[in-house]
Amino acid sequence: MPRSAMARRPTAVVVGASAAGLFAAAALAEFADVTVVERDVLPDGPEPRRGVPQARHAHLVWSGGVKAFDDLLPGVTDTVVARGGRLVHIMGDMVSRAPNEVWFRRFTATHHRNLVCSRDLLDSVLREHVRALTTVTFRENTTALGLVGDATRVTGLRVSAGEHELTLTADLVIDASGRGSRAPAWLEGLGLPKPPEREVNAGVAYATRLYRAPGTAGPDFPLVNVQANPAKAPGQGGIILPVEDDQWIVTLSGTRGGEPTEDPESFEDFALNLGDPVIGRLLKHAEPLGGVATTRSTANHRRYYEKAERWPEGFTVLGDAIAAYNPVYGHGLSVAAQCATAVRNILRSTGITAPGTAKRLQRAAARPVAAAWDLAVGQDALYPGVGDTPPTALERLLARFVDQAVATGARNPRALSALLDVMSLEKPATRLFSPDMLIPMFFGPRKPFLSRAPLSEREWKNAS
Repeated sequence: MPRSAMARRPTAVVVGASAAGLFAAAALAEFADVTVVERDVLPDGPEPRRGVPQARHAHLVWSGGVKAFDDLLPGVTDTVVARGGRLVHIMGDMVSRAPNEVWFRRFTATHHRNLVCSRDLLDSVLREHVRALTTVTFRENTTALGLVGDATRVTGLRVSAGEHELTLTADLVIDASGRGSRAPAWLEGLGLPKPPEREVNAGVAYATRLYRAPGTAGPDFPLVNVQANPAKAPGQGGIILPVEDDQWIVTLSGTRGGEPTEDPESFEDFALNLGDPVIGRLLKHAEPLGGVATTRSTANHRRYYEKAERWPEGFTVLGDAIAAYNPVYGHGLSVAAQCATAVRNILRSTGITAPGTAKRLQRAAARPVAAAWDLAVGQDALYPGVGDTPPTALERLLARFVDQAVATGARNPRALSALLDVMSLEKPATRLFSPDMLIPMFFGPRKPFLSRAPLSEREWKNAS
């Protein structure tokens, strides 16, 4: 058959080669020739890069995200684990205090697993798997400048590569450029209104330091997580994340008036005064590896693109470019993968160039975003000074119910399973109103609350 008679394969451009962009490229690879535009030069291995400034802080992937990872890139989780990452049983391999200061029992009856490793390792493995896709190419050291097209259709992306500007034509452009996305201005440049936005900013600051694991703690030492209590501002919390190479990533956080600093001398004192001293006590025998990294870019910020009355064909926004969350909840990576999965599922029944496809993709991506948003804002909206929009009556009611659900899950494995289905982004929040939660909540049986962190004597000994 002459080449002119063959159907042309669609083309797509993805802005950004961080996790959301890599997932988007993986989702599109089945349907189009994909070009990933990245302003950085990407490292070959697990190394830090300028475009992911938050990489030093603790990251984890909830089980809903793990499933999406492997749906998009089969075998990627196995590769991470083979290189030192870990699938952590929740709550069996986790010592966690909830925001209402209730310690969870270490039940092992649930199926939920978090993927835990350094962000550098995770990004390296994701890049490796996406580079192996024959329909994906990377344009590094290339900066996205703006959309090409008009208010009805986007036809490509203007980019700068060194001293040259050029246009990459595409049937679909996906913005996966993260918190710093310029999509609102790009849309305005096409004659379209900016999307409605909401910010809920608890004023959280983060400080992270890397440690050599103490004693014989080893790679199987549990995660230790002390969550901040919104009812006691300033909210302060912290997490010890055992990762590859026998290291601990320790991230401390605090809201306005109680922020950690980059001073190494005060890091462990801060950890001792989180409302429970468990993290500080565990650090007494750990060896610090380098200084303290801090960040204040932690606001929950959402753009409601799915509500736009007018939306151009050929353009979609994904991941943190739609909504970014307070990192304490650990949902960003999971949502990025679920957004990409939603895109792939739509494209399996609808062509990239079919009328209305871009709007359908945007609405599909909004669903996992909304689930994580409600979980984050339900807590952070309760802090003073979070923004111009106070928590609604419904948000306050749901926050009180979630506190009760947490208290029930801390004492009952059946209720914990329902709670983790929601927290892990596996099922919608309606799961909290199922008999698995409501029967134990109102009728029991419930074990008594724990009086301290559920570390075993052996774990304390191994960490000393």
